[in-house]
Amino acid sequence: MTETLSARGLEIPRRAAIGLACDHAGFPMKRFIRDVLAQHCDEVIEMGATSEEPVDFPDVARSAIGLIQSGKVERVVLVCGTGAGACIAANKIAGIRAAVANDTYVARQCVEHDNVNVLCIGGWIIGPQIAADVTRAFLAAEFSTEPHFRRRVEKLAEMDRQRGE
Repeated sequence: MTETLSARGLEIPRRAAIGLACDHAGFPMKRFIRDVLAQHCDEVIEMGATSEEPVDFPDVARSAIGLIQSGKVERVVLVCGTGAGACIAANKIAGIRAAVANDTYVARQCVEHDNVNVLCIGGWIIGPQIAADVTRAFLAAEFSTEPHFRRRVEKLAEMDRQRGE
């Protein structure tokens, strides 16, 4: 895997594809985030709103999460008004670990400690430059090899399995 370097000096692994989806509230930030993602992957697979015409985020999230489930992408960025609706919808799907991150610390920490594979951004909460920094921190982060983090994420997977029964 080749490396790309962001403006902040992060080493970001280049990926074949990254998913991006938004609802109508996240639509104004979609193009900007797509351009950030495109610097670090060969293909940005876009889903969701194509305008500010209202759409239902659970439908958008389900489609975007399908990209992870099918193996087309390892990570997805969802943008809605606050990030909360996107996060709730994504976390309803087994195997998905989504987090709202409106700062770089959370964006990095949620991947390193919790193996988060879906970043949820609040387009009403942060502006484009912070969103770019948050997105880059999410992409640069890797899941820790420390046993206690691995054990905890396995417990989350067990909860998913129990929910499915």
